[in-house]
Amino acid sequence: MPDAFKNLINARTVANAAAHLHTAWPAFDNRRFERLAGKGLDGLEMKARAMQIAEALDACLPADFERAAAIVEKALAPAGGHGVSGNATDGAGLSGWIVWSLGEFVARRVAQHPADLQRGLQCLHALTQRFTAEFAIRPLLRDHPGEVWPVLMRWSEDPSAAVRRLASEGSRPRLPWGLRLQASVVDPRPAYALLERLQDDADEAVRRSVANHLNDIAKDHPELLADWLDQHLVDASAERRALLRHASRTLIKQGHPRVMGAWGVGGRFKGDATLGVAPKKVAVGGEVVLTLQLRSRARSAQTLVIDYAVHHVTARGTASPKVFKGWSLTLAPGEECTLTRRHSLKPITTRTYYAGWHTIAVNINGVQVAEAGFTLA
Repeated sequence: MPDAFKNLINARTVANAAAHLHTAWPAFDNRRFERLAGKGLDGLEMKARAMQIAEALDACLPADFERAAAIVEKALAPAGGHGVSGNATDGAGLSGWIVWSLGEFVARRVAQHPADLQRGLQCLHALTQRFTAEFAIRPLLRDHPGEVWPVLMRWSEDPSAAVRRLASEGSRPRLPWGLRLQASVVDPRPAYALLERLQDDADEAVRRSVANHLNDIAKDHPELLADWLDQHLVDASAERRALLRHASRTLIKQGHPRVMGAWGVGGRFKGDATLGVAPKKVAVGGEVVLTLQLRSRARSAQTLVIDYAVHHVTARGTASPKVFKGWSLTLAPGEECTLTRRHSLKPITTRTYYAGWHTIAVNINGVQVAEAGFTLA
């Protein structure tokens, strides 16, 4: 089994942070910081680890935020070396997962002293180039939208792709692990100008963030996403089409008529669909093979988007569906075809498997057409 994701933040992370902060500011109390940050660290989940380290930073850095921010910035590694998924806190300076805690420290200090908002944003601009500041900027945007939105607009033209990505990712209404921006859930339109500017960005990570931002909007306002497609899909480049397709994924799975129509897909499947699953009993760590047989009864070709939902057994014995991408194809009149897919049941850090009957349902163009299942032992 792979090492738990939470262990990316560990005692070595704390020790390295202490060393670099002490180099940047010789008065930094290494021992106190390591004691506070490392207390019971192995027993904490990932977010709790990041928050405990942030509390230790708050306790050990100067009370004057200008001094504290300057120390943090001096301790950072050169910009652009590791990216959002990095975990490198090495001899070059601070980067990787420790930056989550550094950003949280900044957000806490700004919450305590709102007059430090602009200095805090300046620090987040530096931090995001060593990992990401997408979590830290959210409470600032929630509490000071009139001041933060114009900064995000400026950042959307920043030379650093990491900063441009932050403008989109940090303002997503429903960022996983992040504070929900309820004002943007209710009305996402303040982000429109920013997203329009970034959807054709040269950097793929920036474009992917825009796609995820638009997908967030689609969850609460499907018609707004359909409107966006009407406006921005016509004559779109290949890169923008890929972005918009990813942004449409939730509504495609739901079979939203306007969105399906925008992609040239629509209508109920006219034909027969049969799903087979083998083996019928499998252990955690194994796999099942899905076999989907289709036969068209239509008089014209049908463009099909096919997904399948695995209804996982939960700890309470109920079922929780998770949708997976299946196939996209065009089926000619009267055509028959057989599609196969291997589905892994290996443990992953984001899902715990429980024994019991698991139903698999196949949806074509958002409508369920077949189901089968297996027993997980």
